[in-house]
Amino acid sequence: MAENEKTTLEEEMTETDAEKEAVGTPEEKPEPTELEKAEAALKEANDKYLRLAAEYDNYRKRTAKEKEVLYNDSTAAAAGAFLGVYDNLERALATPCADEGYKKGVELIFTEFCNTLSKLKVEILDPAGEAFDPNFHNAVMHEENEELGENTVSEVFQKGAKLGDRVVRPAMVKVAN
Repeated sequence: MAENEKTTLEEEMTETDAEKEAVGTPEEKPEPTELEKAEAALKEANDKYLRLAAEYDNYRKRTAKEKEVLYNDSTAAAAGAFLGVYDNLERALATPCADEGYKKGVELIFTEFCNTLSKLKVEILDPAGEAFDPNFHNAVMHEENEELGENTVSEVFQKGAKLGDRVVRPAMVKVAN
């Protein structure tokens, strides 16, 4: 039996060796040629270029957006600072004056000031008779008035202003009902 086992073991070993030869041992990769090396380098350089171009495009868009936001913030701050001048010029025009030349001068200044605000795209809000909107109006008084509908602005104490969709200053109003 020992001999039988020995022959079986030898046969198994021979079969295993034969299988290895039939399947083949993993071959080593041949050295890449100069062309393959150049193609790999070109592919890597192209990938780096595309990434850099995308990164630059994102940078350009981000800085343009930041510039626009900064401009709008600066314009809104400047307009907010000048709204007191607008209010005072409007009060000066509402005050009776005997000197027509003086009144005409104040009117011209007020008109030029309004044109300047328009050029800056600042819109003056005069909500008299409109529906009350807490996004644009600041209600400081409430009154019962049967002639006006519910939540209607009955009187404007101070006009508001907005720049685009941004409220620079809400209008100070009295709301009916």
